Amino acid sequence: MAKARKKTAKIAPNPAFMESTEPVELSAQDERTLGQIFNMASRLAATVERDDEPLLAIPTRSLGNVSFNEKKRILQMGSKTTSRELFNLSQAKSFMQTTLVAAGAKRLIEMGKTTSIRGLYYMLKHDVRSTKEPTFHDQGECDPIIEDCEVLLESLREELHLFADKRGDMVGNITLVDSGDEIDCSRMGSGGYAIPSIVEPSVIQFKECKADFVLHVEKNTVWQRFNEDKFWKKHNCILTHGSGQPPRGVRRLLNRLHNELGLPIFCLLDNDPWGYYIYSVVKQGSINLAYESDRMATPDAKFIGLRSRDFERCGLSDGVKISLSDVDRKRAKQIAEYPWFANKKDWRREIDTMMKNGFKLEVEALLSRSISYMTEEYVPRLLKEGDFLD
Repeated sequence: MAKARKKTAKIAPNPAFMESTEPVELSAQDERTLGQIFNMASRLAATVERDDEPLLAIPTRSLGNVSFNEKKRILQMGSKTTSRELFNLSQAKSFMQTTLVAAGAKRLIEMGKTTSIRGLYYMLKHDVRSTKEPTFHDQGECDPIIEDCEVLLESLREELHLFADKRGDMVGNITLVDSGDEIDCSRMGSGGYAIPSIVEPSVIQFKECKADFVLHVEKNTVWQRFNEDKFWKKHNCILTHGSGQPPRGVRRLLNRLHNELGLPIFCLLDNDPWGYYIYSVVKQGSINLAYESDRMATPDAKFIGLRSRDFERCGLSDGVKISLSDVDRKRAKQIAEYPWFANKKDWRREIDTMMKNGFKLEVEALLSRSISYMTEEYVPRLLKEGDFLD
């Protein structure tokens, strides 16, 4: 005797899904992503037809399911999954939210449109039929579901047609095409080209590049100094920043500039645990995005500074020292144990020296020497001598 089907609350149709549009031409990537969504839906439908309980196996996004691939030199996600069941009272809502986000992404792709993660939240937010229960209470409830869909569908958020705020700029000897518009990044003035969240080949194509390398700096304030001093012009390079830890669009663009154009990537970051961590994210990837490290990480990126030795080597004054806090020391010890740092003597020495110094340094500390010391002396000397950490 077949099992009785269990009743679940119905979600009222959302006007966003009822909107009719003209067919759009889909890219190969769009076809692939739609295929992933269709396969997920087909598996769930087949489960229902067999009178089995519908469930989703979500890859686990945690440190315990991430390992360092020494051959590729990147973080990679393991095979552990977490079940999300429709007929489990504690999981039913997140199950429906997951399918709802997938349906929202499908609609965006079919419409040939993109929206922000905030925009998707509002697209999907409405009350479940015959109840006052919302599909999502707030943005904080929606964001983790979007990340779950990324790993479940093996697709970047950007491939689901979702973008985030811009937090990075670029200037230099490269011409690209962005959504059909030709952009000469050597003619962008003081503001530079704002690096978008979605930088996939379907959106951005590299037309011509004369640059020899990329210098990625941590903050906009440092980037402005290099841009104003026309460092990129004097040294024939591309200059980027990511407003601290670079967002996904910046990391993906660095990956593409290196792998598609063969450009070396040099990182100028603060001499503190957070600067070291930013470098590790650019180089090896992050835990949350371990499933996409191949496209987001750049293992060949080099750390050009700031170094623990630079206080004495550059003749800096005591006024630029920032005492290490207990949090800094704890974070430094954690970073020293990362497998991609633990077996490198130079990095162990670097972190040990900072700990013994008892202070950290921001890149802006070099301004105490002179306003253009970092652009005219510090970085040019390191590039000439090949003096960097790997």
